[in-house]
Amino acid sequence: MPDEEVENIMEQRPVAGEFKRGDREYFKDCAAIVKGLAHPSRLIIVDELSRGERCVHDLTELVGHDISTVSKHLNLLKKNGLVEDDKRGKQVYYRLKIPYILNLFHCIEPVISANRNISQNK
Repeated sequence: MPDEEVENIMEQRPVAGEFKRGDREYFKDCAAIVKGLAHPSRLIIVDELSRGERCVHDLTELVGHDISTVSKHLNLLKKNGLVEDDKRGKQVYYRLKIPYILNLFHCIEPVISANRNISQNK
């Protein structure tokens, strides 16, 4: 992702202090979002939607599941406020609702790299 795009995403994030981090409801909301992303197919979908909106058919081919399964994944992402849809004729198109969720990938990559290095050194 180009630096300019990351800067634009960061400008859209909530203002620090907008949420009370010690609040149990805040952590419940965080857990729901993380749980909503906690499947490789949903992460593939989010990654693909970072490139622009896609119809269910496009995502079905990419994820390698049937339409019903992909629709269930999309509905869960929608329920958690991560994607939104737009019906055009018979097709439904999906896009990221909150683009700064992509920062999660940038946070996870160093952890994956460190874990792989530890595994290789054993």
